[in-house]
Amino acid sequence: MVWRLTRIVACCLSLFAVWFFFSEESPYAKYRVQGQTGQLVGDGVFKALAKDNFSWESISPTEELIWTDCYSDNQCARLKVPLDYANPDGTSAAIAMVRIHSGVPHDSASYRGPILINPGGPGGSGVDFVARRGVSLSTIVGPEFDIVGFDPRGIGRSTPKVSFFANRAEREIWSGADANGLSMNASVDALSRAWARGIVDGQLAGERDDGSLRFMNTDQTARDMLRIVQGHGHEKIQYWGFSYGSILGASFASMFPEHVGRLVIDGVADSENYFASEWSNNLIDADKVWMSFVDGCVTAGPDGCAFFAPTATELLSNVEKIYASLRARPIPIRTNTSFGIADYSMLRRAIFASLYSPYAQFPKLAHALSDLSKGNGTALFKMSETPAFECGCDPSQYRFESVREAGSAVLCNDGKRISPEYEGVVAHYENLSKNSSWADVWEPIRMTCLAWPDFPKNHFQGPFIANTSFPVLLIGNTADPVTPLWAAQKMSNGFAGSVVLTQDSPGHCSLAAVSLCTHKHIRQYFSNGTLPGPGTVCTVDDPLFPTSDLDVDANEKAQVALTLSQADRALLEAVRELAKTFDVRFPTAI
Repeated sequence: MVWRLTRIVACCLSLFAVWFFFSEESPYAKYRVQGQTGQLVGDGVFKALAKDNFSWESISPTEELIWTDCYSDNQCARLKVPLDYANPDGTSAAIAMVRIHSGVPHDSASYRGPILINPGGPGGSGVDFVARRGVSLSTIVGPEFDIVGFDPRGIGRSTPKVSFFANRAEREIWSGADANGLSMNASVDALSRAWARGIVDGQLAGERDDGSLRFMNTDQTARDMLRIVQGHGHEKIQYWGFSYGSILGASFASMFPEHVGRLVIDGVADSENYFASEWSNNLIDADKVWMSFVDGCVTAGPDGCAFFAPTATELLSNVEKIYASLRARPIPIRTNTSFGIADYSMLRRAIFASLYSPYAQFPKLAHALSDLSKGNGTALFKMSETPAFECGCDPSQYRFESVREAGSAVLCNDGKRISPEYEGVVAHYENLSKNSSWADVWEPIRMTCLAWPDFPKNHFQGPFIANTSFPVLLIGNTADPVTPLWAAQKMSNGFAGSVVLTQDSPGHCSLAAVSLCTHKHIRQYFSNGTLPGPGTVCTVDDPLFPTSDLDVDANEKAQVALTLSQADRALLEAVRELAKTFDVRFPTAI
């Protein structure tokens, strides 16, 4: 620890010296941790956006929605809202937004207004998501809409910003192998270490609170969303929320049912379980998704799956051998960009992460497992590799970037207070382990909340029952690792006239797979209000394990494309592009 601290401090002091002599600005800075956001927008995205030479500091927050050109062809804004809606004349917050302009003029009769996007988390940046993938989302819903991504209060470029640490170096020192997610089965003290770290996190949150922390919750963010809608000159929301975004959307619909225009919640969580801080029924189908890898690999054969085995039993046995090997002897790794070790916890995290995006990740996972069976852990390491920490002393460079504790703030403020007693953590973990083999990577979610400041719990926490001004569309996959289809069906019962659209695929949220059927229904819902019939099930268009013969695979896709209209071809390719990169995390700790 001392050695690591010395290196970081030396690096920062060296860069500070250079900056100090060439800048007249104050040395105080607010920082971010690169590669630590569960939303997986990544440091590469941050740097790519930064190359546009656009500074969020150039935008002053305003009560009226004023757009400024940013990120090439997009527009950005910072909307001034009350920090506490119970005291609207008090301190304000600023909500950062980016907009992909509609393909039709705003004064056109065909213009249909903005669609707000939330990519999940809590803690996910809607600005990053829309700046990266807003064009593909626009292709899905149609050119009549603006696509608007916003950073929820406390997160990313919205201010005031949640932070438990004095600077980036302090956060980096505290962040390590444990913070990145030890499996609770990795060692005899893994659970107790996670408990201890959680206590420290909660204590830091209280000690470093500037008075704004208690207002970082879903209730206040839902009110911000209504202000954003009204800032566009509308009274009814159009919204597409993924994962945690389903909790935000369900809360909005319950709080403001008369303001629902079109509302899609995709990858639907049980909001009651979330606000109770239970996190106990998310994993109902996680093992089902894992078995889709196992059975899919067996079916694909040795040419289609690099980790092929003749039977599911044999394949699972081979995985257990790899687990045992990594427990006994982790693998040292040196890549051309970083170094570390491939161990049991890394493999458990990598497999669980792949369950979110199986069509994009299962082939990579198969190669990593195949290499591991031969003693090579490089492919596994690269699946989990994050950019190396870099010191930076420019006060504006990291001010608006996401930090991992922001998502913890939302879920801890939202949920029922959790006892800090270790025995309670043990009991919760034991119960969770009875329901899923993936409890070891899910249990740490609640840990940050163990010693959380004792804020009043007077925000909206349900009931999730409403007769909305337009019916809600809920979407669930038949095998979702963290938001089971059951939850979508349960939540639908509370919203009059709502419909659950089922996508027959593994993965988290509809964008985890390519389904022209699903996304044509989404487009029709936004465009003309057409809901799919009750019980509608959509199939997917691409295989879980693509053929190893790329020419054959491309030919098959070309043949299918010939049967589609130009609009459907464009829609299909937009969904394919999103499926390659859509990697929402619920919650950000995973």
